Amino acid sequence: MSIKTRFLLSYVGVILFSIALLLVAGFLIIFAITGDANAIENFYKKSYVQKPLTTVEETAFLDLKLLAKNKPEQLLKENQLKEIKQKGIDIVVRKDSKIEFTSLSFNKQVLGRSLPGFEATNINTRDTIKFDDFFYTYVKFDFYFSDKSQGSIFVLRKASSSAELARELFPILFGLLLFLFIMIIGLLNYLVSRSIIKPISLLKEGANRIKSGDLNFEIKAVSNDEIGQMNRTFDEMRIKLKESVKIQLQYEENRKELLSNISHDLKTPITSIIGYVEGIQDGVANTPQKMEKYLSTIHIKAKDLDSLIDELFLFSKLDLNKEPFTFENVELNQFISDYVEEIQLDFLQKGTQIEWNQLDEPIFVTADREKLRRVLANLISNCMKYAERDEVNISISLHEGQEDAVVKVTDNGQGIDPASLPFIFDRFYRAEQSRNSQTGGSGLGLAIANQIIREHQGDIWATSEKGKGTSVFFTLKKGEQK
Repeated sequence: MSIKTRFLLSYVGVILFSIALLLVAGFLIIFAITGDANAIENFYKKSYVQKPLTTVEETAFLDLKLLAKNKPEQLLKENQLKEIKQKGIDIVVRKDSKIEFTSLSFNKQVLGRSLPGFEATNINTRDTIKFDDFFYTYVKFDFYFSDKSQGSIFVLRKASSSAELARELFPILFGLLLFLFIMIIGLLNYLVSRSIIKPISLLKEGANRIKSGDLNFEIKAVSNDEIGQMNRTFDEMRIKLKESVKIQLQYEENRKELLSNISHDLKTPITSIIGYVEGIQDGVANTPQKMEKYLSTIHIKAKDLDSLIDELFLFSKLDLNKEPFTFENVELNQFISDYVEEIQLDFLQKGTQIEWNQLDEPIFVTADREKLRRVLANLISNCMKYAERDEVNISISLHEGQEDAVVKVTDNGQGIDPASLPFIFDRFYRAEQSRNSQTGGSGLGLAIANQIIREHQGDIWATSEKGKGTSVFFTLKKGEQK
């Protein structure tokens, strides 16, 4: 059963239950007033209408009724009735069709036309009559005078015209109220059901669109209740799913590019090795000098291939968080000094000058020594590959911040194109797109440095000016200062 059907059934049930309660309440009220269960059935019967008078009025009526039975002629004497009139009780005495006495200010002819006729059986003794625009509740007693003429006495009490009008129009008013009740309940039911069914319908439509692969839509929440919160949460889920799909597509694109780059970078040295081996097999290297050259080339290509595989393996472990790190408190000034001293001789032989600008004070950082050496080696190696100058100058400097230390490696190379600068730390990215091993590396050096620095909870970035050189910066968290 749908929610809409449930709301409709609950609406009908509320109306029926409310009508039943209203009828039961009305019956109980009337029963409490009249004390008779049949009062409902005879509510509009003139023979049953009970219009209560006050105690004083009822007493006066009983006195007049006693006189009518025993001494009816006394009712024709005004002095006899003045005492009752002085109590503020409205009375009327009628003989045949003539009004003999009245305490009302109405014209006697009007009273005569309005008062009910003689009834010897005194069955309908109580009712309400209207004089001009006024309603009066009365109680009467019909009797015979000694001369056999018909007599009637009335004790009247002014009634509220609105109350009488309400009693007369009760069926219409009840029906109108019932209609308004049904309309209001129906409107509230419509508004409540609409505030629930419409958002749920939007959720259903959204779920169907997601199922069909469409994530380019928006579910707007129009309320702050639980349904609105659910709509907002669903839309947030859609956004996250869309981002996840986008990332997945990017991963797939990267995977394809990665496979292409790996295939290219592995195929190049392997092709060279195969070519030189086939040359040896075919007897092309027919002199000791050629044989030495061929074997030397094969050895270099094999070392390049081994280095590339090592870099791929390291990057893969870093990317999968499988590479273990051993962090310790390292005095960075001394660490970089030792490293520069270790490599400086080899670089001087290649015509490369390395300048080290250390701080005056020791500075301790939290780092993995071996991984930090790998970062420095990759950065310096990058400087060498893209130098394109006869004299290569590399400068390493250290700067202290409030919470970290900043290492700066600068070269005097050709610089990096501004369009390529944001991507140099991406894996397999090379500003020189031909992927020539003579003019560049595997494209993993800076990516590995980036991964290592990230594991140290630091940042790495670069600045460059075309034709003047490049500076690479990375930060390390300060350790315990001794």
